[in-house]
Amino acid sequence: MLQQIATSVAAAGEAGHEELAPLWAEPWVFGVSMFAIFLVLMFITLSYTNLGNRHAATEEHADPHRQHPNKHDHGQGH
Repeated sequence: MLQQIATSVAAAGEAGHEELAPLWAEPWVFGVSMFAIFLVLMFITLSYTNLGNRHAATEEHADPHRQHPNKHDHGQGH
């Protein structure tokens, strides 16, 4: 079985050289454009880092009537 696989791989390699698909731009253009796109996405992501600093932190009200109550209030809502 392994011999048949090796023979078919060798035969496929000797069959001929396949021509590569033509590119519409130089290869470095693809790399530079992807780098620029990721750089823009990084700056968009970094623009959201101050979102947590807009308001002062307040304690959450322990409401015993919530449908899914927070189990971490340590009995303060009772």
